[in-house]
Amino acid sequence: MSSARTSTIFTVAAVTVLGGIVAYAVYFDYKRRNDTEFRKKLRKEKKKVTKQTQQAQAQAEAASAVNPAELKATILKIQAEELPATPDEKESYFITQVQVGEQLAQQGPAFFLPAAAAFFRALRVYPSPVEYIMMLQQTLPAPIFKIFMELVNAETVARIEGYYDHFPPKRMNVSVQLGPPQANQAAKKILVAEKDFMPGDVIYTEHPVVSALDDDLEGKGTHCSYCFRVIEEGTAVTPENDKLGSVYCSDECKNSAELSWQNILFGLDPVLPPELDNGMGALTVEQRKKAQAPWTEFITKSKQANLLAARFVAKQIAHETVKLLSNKPKALMDELENMSDSKEKYNIGDHVERLRFVEGHASDEEIKLLGAVLGSALPGVEQSVTEERHAALVGKMQYNAIGVVFGEGRDDRPVKSDRPEELERTRTPHGTARQVGSGIYVVTSYAAHSCDANTKPVFQKGTNELHLVATRPIQKGDELTMAWVDVSSPAGEDAGIARRRRRIELARGWRFPCECAKCVRETIAEMEREKEDADLGVTGDESKVESFVRHEKHPGEVMGPD
Repeated sequence: MSSARTSTIFTVAAVTVLGGIVAYAVYFDYKRRNDTEFRKKLRKEKKKVTKQTQQAQAQAEAASAVNPAELKATILKIQAEELPATPDEKESYFITQVQVGEQLAQQGPAFFLPAAAAFFRALRVYPSPVEYIMMLQQTLPAPIFKIFMELVNAETVARIEGYYDHFPPKRMNVSVQLGPPQANQAAKKILVAEKDFMPGDVIYTEHPVVSALDDDLEGKGTHCSYCFRVIEEGTAVTPENDKLGSVYCSDECKNSAELSWQNILFGLDPVLPPELDNGMGALTVEQRKKAQAPWTEFITKSKQANLLAARFVAKQIAHETVKLLSNKPKALMDELENMSDSKEKYNIGDHVERLRFVEGHASDEEIKLLGAVLGSALPGVEQSVTEERHAALVGKMQYNAIGVVFGEGRDDRPVKSDRPEELERTRTPHGTARQVGSGIYVVTSYAAHSCDANTKPVFQKGTNELHLVATRPIQKGDELTMAWVDVSSPAGEDAGIARRRRRIELARGWRFPCECAKCVRETIAEMEREKEDADLGVTGDESKVESFVRHEKHPGEVMGPD
């Protein structure tokens, strides 16, 4: 909806009302000071007003008695209603609902709930909810505004509390549930099977919300920057303008990447569709070039989590922009629909904000450069990028990224640091060193680590589409786990050393000590062996030789000169 036009309507209305109030105030003051009969009339009116005030208070009490069941029924009814699609239809709908609300508000307490519901319907299509609520607070009778806010709060609570009723989608055969309580922190959400599976069964498939090729592959023409597919020589699709040098295996992947994140971060095409752009895209080309050059240089030297975070912000902007279109791009709409059973309620931000994270890092330089890129493409959106919020987002990318490994993986990935604690890690049972890139998979992010996991991520199509495959029989109600690190052991490696290696990787990458069933079993076995050694009554070889023997020449040793 055109916020400018709607704001104009409200501004004109407000000015008209305010002008009438001011004019009446001037007239009232003059009569009060100069007319005796008018003053007598005022005293009578005062008694009348007192009575009316008491009635109004009674009305307010009656209004506040709207019970939760009525509020819930109203919310469910409104949520089931189809919203208008185009900006003009939304504007017409908004004005109609406001007018209906005003008419119902004048008909007494019995109509306060329907009146509040009409104003609530208008809120659903207004582009600036806070502005609209503040405006209603100044203009609505208190009882109606109270009910209106109860509707707002009820919808918010229902939306938050009902999230896991719609996510993951039922077609994925899994659910997210609360895990067992933990000693030092709240219980974690876990992924649970909703049906039985046999070894080799594909439990579900999932596409990443955002993804990124490893930087040694990005722009080299060997892999698609969007789906990671290996590109045959001479078949790469290359964008006309792309500071990152990305290439694609098909026009479909190129268009999907540009629509999702690539254009706003590294391209020069208009961000808004033609019906909304109004020539602004052409005017911002030079400014975008200037902003993208230092940003590209910075991000190519940063960790993959920072690029994933930037792409996520760009994709959020893309999704919000799409809402303004009458003909919405099928790719983005299909993605939203596939992420939950309620596409109208939840966006990608709702999914990612619920994920666990470790402390991320976003420098002042990163915030400044990213804000400049976003603001040059779409002025105003840079205000949504703050250091605190972006650091948390980087932490989510860092904690939840899953490595994409084809087959057994590659062995030519360069090592960026000699310090193991500084290496970036992603969740993969093959080890991060074998991946071609990584992505954020919001459902699979709930699969906890286990060194003896009952599932594994497989990328059998040669793309970043994840197939979660059962590795042993799974019954309905079982928790689904996957190995976040390489859990294989070279031949002859001591179990204790292997366990320590895994635990160090997990501690460095995800900041927790592994307490999975396998580690617990191995720890108990090692403790029992140590206990058996203690029961022997000796701590080592206690045999010895006479003291003079220790000064003798050892066999084969040459005696020195006297």
